[in-house]
Amino acid sequence: MSRNSFAIIGLGNFGGTVALELMRYGKYVIGIDRDERIVSNFAEEISQALIADSRDEGALRESGVGECDVALISMGEDLESSVLTAINLKMLGVELVWAKAVSRTHHRILTKLGVDRVIHPEEEMGRHAAQVLNNPFVRDYVSLGNGSHVFYLLAPGKLNGKALSDLELTEKHQLRCLGVMRGTEFICDGTNDCHLKEGDRMMILGTRARLGAFADSI
Repeated sequence: MSRNSFAIIGLGNFGGTVALELMRYGKYVIGIDRDERIVSNFAEEISQALIADSRDEGALRESGVGECDVALISMGEDLESSVLTAINLKMLGVELVWAKAVSRTHHRILTKLGVDRVIHPEEEMGRHAAQVLNNPFVRDYVSLGNGSHVFYLLAPGKLNGKALSDLELTEKHQLRCLGVMRGTEFICDGTNDCHLKEGDRMMILGTRARLGAFADSI
């Protein structure tokens, strides 16, 4: 499904960053905030930057938000505004609504209102940072849900010259190698063997616990 138009409600650090990144991807972005100073900072950066109170359904309707494919509510610190905005967006018929939450209670309320996805940016970034800090080989990772992740590991010097098969990822650690990159070259896809060099980027599928055990072994 193509999604080409986005409404970002709340242009603080989080919402503003999302708005600018979506513009980089060539999307149509309507940014809304009650603070005139904040809106003026985005006037030349996004498709439309509007001063409006998202608690007012009429104001949102006039802004054209109801025609957007996706809306993101990013004023998580203001629970009342967040909740009323969610109600208004649903009433306007926005197809997909995401919202930032700052607490579990806030999360539950937004979910009950029918928000399609509730996110906790600070918590998620905190967990991400802790994982990378905990394991010096991990450079990044992506959660796939149900406890599974794809980890991007930088091969340490101890693996220099070792064959991928020597690591016994599947047999011993219940992990799966999806591929290995050397610079910009994809040298193996996990179904064939290759000899590793320090600095190779390995894409490993598995759980945090399994990955941790593998990292401890090297």
